[in-house]
Amino acid sequence: MNGLLLLIPIALSLGLLGLAAFFWSLKRGQYDDMDGAALRIFVEDEEEKAAQP
Repeated sequence: MNGLLLLIPIALSLGLLGLAAFFWSLKRGQYDDMDGAALRIFVEDEEEKAAQP
């Protein structure tokens, strides 16, 4: 029983910390352009092929 008195506040604080980190990343715009980063790898490959003689 004494272990629960320690583990429950730790679990709640870690959950709140994760939630705060998620909202912080939303505020900073981490999820604004989901397709741009995925498609950028194809653009870089095309530029390298065009630069080669």
